[in-house]
Amino acid sequence: MLDLARLRALHAVSVHGSVAGAAAALGYTPSAVSQQITKLERETRTTLLERRGRGVALTEEAVHLAATAQRLLAIVEQAETTLEERRGVPTGRLSIGAFASAARGLLPGVLAELARAHPDLDVRLTEVDPHLSVDLVAKGVVDLAVAHDWDIAPLPAPDGVAQAVIGDDLCDLLVPAGHRLAGRDGVRREELARERWICQPPGTVCHDWLVRTLRAAGYEPDIRHQAEENHTQLALLAAGLGVAMIPRLGRGPLPEGVVAVRMDPVPQRRLYALWRTEAARRPAITAAVAALQDQSSGVGLRPAGAPPGA
Repeated sequence: MLDLARLRALHAVSVHGSVAGAAAALGYTPSAVSQQITKLERETRTTLLERRGRGVALTEEAVHLAATAQRLLAIVEQAETTLEERRGVPTGRLSIGAFASAARGLLPGVLAELARAHPDLDVRLTEVDPHLSVDLVAKGVVDLAVAHDWDIAPLPAPDGVAQAVIGDDLCDLLVPAGHRLAGRDGVRREELARERWICQPPGTVCHDWLVRTLRAAGYEPDIRHQAEENHTQLALLAAGLGVAMIPRLGRGPLPEGVVAVRMDPVPQRRLYALWRTEAARRPAITAAVAALQDQSSGVGLRPAGAPPGA
């Protein structure tokens, strides 16, 4: 008899591509995940992981077993959903994946609200790359994800994944206090062709959006400095090393020497809650989505479609 917890560990490694990534998603230590895989190898008398440099790779047999594990986990989820639905109250474990600024700016209040209102619900938060959110939900790695898209880059939702809008997050141009644009009431994108930019590394949603936005304005951005964390970007801004477009959610107070300038039109990204359609009956999903929407205005998100000045 194959152990479900060990199959879950293998499935997580297949999705995240590493033992460390699987451990972070499951809330275990890497050592605990490795032990689960080792025990599964003994149960199946099969080598499942092979060393590749500093990481691991799934063997062909492991790939097939991980696919089977995904189907089994989906069946278990259906059973758990039915039981929770019959109870009529949010219970069990609910795993939430959220991108960094949402995890910092929105989720603390949401998690506190859920803990207060539903003490029998075990909510677990993991910070995830927004590029991966939809796939993690579709594969059952997380129950609910908070993701975003930009006004020029819509978020795709495949069959089997449902979504609800949480709200819109506005974005400002941030410049050093002595910058030529610091005193302006508004700036158009076409006026920024000569600027030196600070942004996230290539491959991130925000980097791709910035490049596409400025290319649409007629020029290639001069990206001088790349940093994943908003706080690092703010420190670079305060040192006078460039300009940046940073959303408001989770940004925190601007440091001394950094000024926000309104863009015209105002860039915005839309936040969504994503979950598997087959889990939509779970009271936990309903409660979490409601909490996300309830908390959105308190952290500065605008109702979807509202004008920036509303």
